[in-house]
Amino acid sequence: MNDLNAISIRNLLFFISVFDAQSFSIVARREGVSASMVSRSVQQLEDALGQQLFYRNTRAVIPTEAGRIFADYARTMAEQLSEAQKELQDKTLQPAGVVRVNAPVFFGQKHIAPWLAALSNRYPRLQIELSLTDDFIDPHREAADLIFRIGALADSSFHARVIGQQTYYLAASPDYINKHGEPKAPADLLQHQALVYRGSSGPNRWLFREKQQGEKQTNWVHAPVKAILTSNNADSLYTAALTGMGLVLFPDWLIGDSLKQEKLVRLLPGYEAAIKTEPQCIAAIYPHVRHPPLNVRVLIDYFIEVYGSPLYWQLE
Repeated sequence: MNDLNAISIRNLLFFISVFDAQSFSIVARREGVSASMVSRSVQQLEDALGQQLFYRNTRAVIPTEAGRIFADYARTMAEQLSEAQKELQDKTLQPAGVVRVNAPVFFGQKHIAPWLAALSNRYPRLQIELSLTDDFIDPHREAADLIFRIGALADSSFHARVIGQQTYYLAASPDYINKHGEPKAPADLLQHQALVYRGSSGPNRWLFREKQQGEKQTNWVHAPVKAILTSNNADSLYTAALTGMGLVLFPDWLIGDSLKQEKLVRLLPGYEAAIKTEPQCIAAIYPHVRHPPLNVRVLIDYFIEVYGSPLYWQLE
């Protein structure tokens, strides 16, 4: 090869266009330049590489083997340049327009809505459409640009920015404990009043395992409970727990502040608790694209910033 420093972006783009069209004249008409200029650009690229990229005759311009090999690299370089240019341009732009956000109901009420005023002050041209539902939302079919999802992440058809992992706690109010006492083991839960969340797939299962030192873990065990109240609304169950109606098994982001303020008391501290055996992540997801929209990126970065590290609702 003669001089790779002599390769210009313009020559690279002309080469890709000629490779696809197999014609200097077609590319010249499309770009509004002379065919001789296009031919000269390709010639300069060939000189820089020290390789003939096309066979030329009066009827067609046919790629050589070297031309076919170089075409893949040329496309990659052009795409990377385009991505870099777009990202740099985005840094000079102000997020604007509508961005549609979806989240679970109570998570959205406690950890998204309270931060929207500050978000609006930072990006005054941004318009937020916030939809709250506990139903499963498909980012490829629903009108949502960004979805806050809580659960196991397995679908590779969307991109996910993991915010953190939620931790479950068994809790009750001081009034309930004064009247009914504390369970000492998961088997004792049948003697207590349970407040159970019921979603579209049925009531949550209450799972426990003893805390272990080191990497070895025991298996999760399902603890049957006596549900005095079931509901598909977490806020209702949370309110019932605060007023002494029964026990709840809820994640840290939901009851963390009440545990810190001692409005609720953590029970069975020697056990880990869960509703599913797989880790449950809190993540911001969006359809899998190489370059996510600016509005989506700034929203994710904003909430990552306000949630902090560790997440402000975590207990330990």
